Amino acid sequence: MRQRTRKFIGIIITPLFLFIYVLVMMGFGAALAGHGVGFWGKLAYHAFAGVAWLPVVMVIIKWMSRPDEPESEG
Repeated sequence: MRQRTRKFIGIIITPLFLFIYVLVMMGFGAALAGHGVGFWGKLAYHAFAGVAWLPVVMVIIKWMSRPDEPESEG
């Protein structure tokens, strides 16, 4: 697959993933608020939720940025 195609796919997948991730994390956050988790529990949750998306997006960006493989003569 060419880099241009991978970048196109990544441009579509990244915001879609982030949208779904945010909805799921909002649901978990609302559930935590309903269970009376204290300040430190909420702080820990928001710190985790704020950075947990990074490894996934970094893998997508790394995949998108791979150079094209040289075309073989055959």
